[in-house]
Amino acid sequence: QVRLVESGGGSVQVGDSLTLSCVVSGRTSQSTTLGWFRQAPGKKREFVAARRWEGDRNRQYVADAVKGRFTIAVDNVKDTGYLQMDSLKPEDTAIYFCAIDAQSYGLGFLRSIEGYDYWGQGTQVTVSS
Repeated sequence: QVRLVESGGGSVQVGDSLTLSCVVSGRTSQSTTLGWFRQAPGKKREFVAARRWEGDRNRQYVADAVKGRFTIAVDNVKDTGYLQMDSLKPEDTAIYFCAIDAQSYGLGFLRSIEGYDYWGQGTQVTVSS
């Protein structure tokens, strides 16, 4: 059984930093990608960042809205993903979810909710001005 548990959320001030963690259990070797998404009140869930568990030249895929401020990392030995968030803004306020795929759906699905099969319960991030 696959399980994802996020942690590290909280309430911070503008310009602060937070690091989210996502501990994965039950992942199979066919899973290729860990992604982070977020959902603000009244809005659709949106892509934040993704990274392959291995290979792909350790490339990070990051949404334009957070590029230069957020960094994604994965540890495929610990089966853990991380989202380092710097220079936080009020518009970053949302519930943050991590997710993994059960198999590779291709690069075109990496930024899409449809490209992920398992999701965590989410962790709240609130940024106040």
